[in-house]
Amino acid sequence: MQPLVYKRWLARKAAAHLKRDRKRGYENITGAIYRDAIHEAVLQSDGKDVYTGEELNWCLISTYNNSDSESGKHGYKAGFALLPTVDHIESSVSKPGFCICAWRTNATKHDLSHQAFIDICKKVLEHAGYRVEKDS
Repeated sequence: MQPLVYKRWLARKAAAHLKRDRKRGYENITGAIYRDAIHEAVLQSDGKDVYTGEELNWCLISTYNNSDSESGKHGYKAGFALLPTVDHIESSVSKPGFCICAWRTNATKHDLSHQAFIDICKKVLEHAGYRVEKDS
């Protein structure tokens, strides 16, 4: 991945989350704080989805095309399943919290807390006939 592409992606993700959080009443937040927090989440991810452990495809950042998506429908979007995205976690009105996960995972988790996401995944698996037990 080209450094300029990453820098642009980072700036866009920080701006989008900053705009959303300001509407939610978050205080003392800046683009620089969000860029730093998201970049730290990228480093912590080691290139993997924090929830599934899957290797993310960083070459996909900044390549999504809305026109192609409209004409390609599900097939086009499916090719972006491992696109790195930023998920809001453990945020407060004064301190951002982010992690990195795949687009598919983020779309599935949406605005659920980590525990609520785990709970729904467990229900889905159990309904499909799997037995789910946490490693001790």
